[in-house]
Amino acid sequence: MDKFRMMFQFLQSNQESFMNGICGIMALASAQMYSTFEFSCPCMPEYNYTYGIGLLLIPPIWFFMLGFVLNNNVSVLTEEWKRPTGERLKDPTILRYMFCSITQRSLIAPALWVSVTLMDGKSFLCAFSTNLDIEKFGNSSFIKEMSETERIRLLARIPCEDLFEHKELRVAATRYIKCISQACGWIFLLMITFTAFLIRAIRPCFTQAAFLKTKYWSHYIDIERKMFDETCKEHAKSFAKVCIHQYFENISGEMQSLHHHHSGKDGGGDEEEDKRSDEERLLGIRAQDDMNKVLWNWHTCKPALALRKDQMDDKNNSKLTGKINEAFNGFANGHTHGTEKKEWAVYYSKV
Repeated sequence: MDKFRMMFQFLQSNQESFMNGICGIMALASAQMYSTFEFSCPCMPEYNYTYGIGLLLIPPIWFFMLGFVLNNNVSVLTEEWKRPTGERLKDPTILRYMFCSITQRSLIAPALWVSVTLMDGKSFLCAFSTNLDIEKFGNSSFIKEMSETERIRLLARIPCEDLFEHKELRVAATRYIKCISQACGWIFLLMITFTAFLIRAIRPCFTQAAFLKTKYWSHYIDIERKMFDETCKEHAKSFAKVCIHQYFENISGEMQSLHHHHSGKDGGGDEEEDKRSDEERLLGIRAQDDMNKVLWNWHTCKPALALRKDQMDDKNNSKLTGKINEAFNGFANGHTHGTEKKEWAVYYSKV
């Protein structure tokens, strides 16, 4: 359990690595699902096209939606988009950057599924077998005597080996359609690779300042949300601990005093330090209504992204001025206050 906990904490701390790992797992899962999937074409003209195209398009849509569901940044994007403006303005470029980043990761598994499906060619054969000109693939004199409906039904049986009697025609038609399907698969891969290359190559041509700005503030929004959640967890833990301690102290005061009497000083000091640390973690918020108000204000009116430095500078300046005044007054009176005196000891040897 400790190893899994450490791994989970590592993945949480490395959000980008975690999401890349999720995308890789989804891509492998899509390939594994297709390899274990039992393809069963209905071999009926009314359903062949629907089944073939549905197998080609519906699983990628599912993988695409699953990529959005598993991505934690979707909730961050939604909260940032729907939150009230308050004292912090919304930047549409940051929202677009986050959405594009989520979309790029979610497209990996669907693209792999479409590529594998086209390379295999079974769905393509099932969908377009009725559109073949069977006369190009060998002796087809028996088809001339058939009506149009019978001809379409015969062509719909090409994907099913046990239902199509003419083996040579079936093998030739199957190879022809799979060849077209594989060509479409390679064209699809070429288009994806070329698009990714253009995105990588064109991005440096534009200003990097805007890209760095959007990347920085998108990371800031994610980190701010995590730290706010961690602070709320620590506050809730300290709040519950102090509340439970106060409850037991009020109910069983005598037992608590007896426990302190029998326990040593070290234990009491540790308990006092724990109480003091819990009190500090409460940050002055000690009532339910106050905490609800803090959470509501955080949602409705987030603080502006401008840190105050005046208070810290005033404190540091006042401390420095006090030390200078003390030193000056000490030298003026002929002695120094607060300065340590050094003593020297001299030892003589009679040897």
